[in-house]
Amino acid sequence: MQVKAITRTIFGALLACTALGTAAQTAGAVKADPNFPSKPIRVVVPSPPGGPPDLIMRIISPKMSSVLGQSIIVENKPGAGGLVGTAYLAKVPADGYSWLFTTASHVNIPPFHKNVAYDPVKDFTHVSLVAQNYGQALVIPTSLPANNVSELVALAKKSPGKLSYASAGLGTASHIPAEVFKAKTQTDILMVPYKGVAEVMSDLLSGRVDMFFVGTQIAIKHVEAGKLRALALTGNTRWKGLPNVPTMQEAGIPNFDVVNWFGLWLPAGAPKPIVDKIYDAVQQAIKDPDVIKQFEAQGLYGVGMPPADFAKFVAQEAQAATAIAKSLPQEVSK
Repeated sequence: MQVKAITRTIFGALLACTALGTAAQTAGAVKADPNFPSKPIRVVVPSPPGGPPDLIMRIISPKMSSVLGQSIIVENKPGAGGLVGTAYLAKVPADGYSWLFTTASHVNIPPFHKNVAYDPVKDFTHVSLVAQNYGQALVIPTSLPANNVSELVALAKKSPGKLSYASAGLGTASHIPAEVFKAKTQTDILMVPYKGVAEVMSDLLSGRVDMFFVGTQIAIKHVEAGKLRALALTGNTRWKGLPNVPTMQEAGIPNFDVVNWFGLWLPAGAPKPIVDKIYDAVQQAIKDPDVIKQFEAQGLYGVGMPPADFAKFVAQEAQAATAIAKSLPQEVSK
């Protein structure tokens, strides 16, 4: 597995996919409502309430609602790692009144599954990359005898196949960083699959699984309570919420920069005037001082990538995710 290539391409490599991204913006266009928005808007979040995308959307929706002059209703449609809600949104009218808000799993999960009911690039209008985190936190139970990444690697190499990491699903933000970690450190660590983060945390806190890559907003409360030990963040910048936790690069693993990102989509063919109006509302929301403060508290920062650039970004990420899925040893789900 070409680890250097993977970490360079998984979250932002510049691959030649411009035509693919542009096609997604124009296929099946519908006529724009000149009075948009003239009724409430719903946002499908294809994951359970309380998760990172749900939290982010609820942070920015009041400001976006104020800008657009209509209420924004968050509708959680979890299932199959996000595949259920995303497939549903792909088939509704592209009139601007139904949005999809989700994570990098939008492109990372489909390559690990057969018969996915949608194409993450072609079946959507790409509105904006809204936010990114500072990376996932590598956390372990305090009972595990490792105080830093080097000691964890030494422990894994001493007993190949004995340590385990939790995965909340193939292609998720807990799975990809763990596989990159294994490849870069040349360690044999067993993957233990789980249905979701809540189930993982229960086993992690009890010591039934040894390590987990989790969002900082979830990690911090357990770290501060002394129940888990955070060894590193997978991004290239420290987060002030966990100021003593180094990045993977600072911990001795070079070129390790894997972050989770969050974006906004409409079904394919949404009218450009509507897309531009929604993008403008995103921009105003992420620049709002209260939103910035709430984001930082969760280990996030606003991005606001324009629609055309986001379309290219998603196409690039989708191609990179497909390459990664083919390179990893896990079986593709049916």
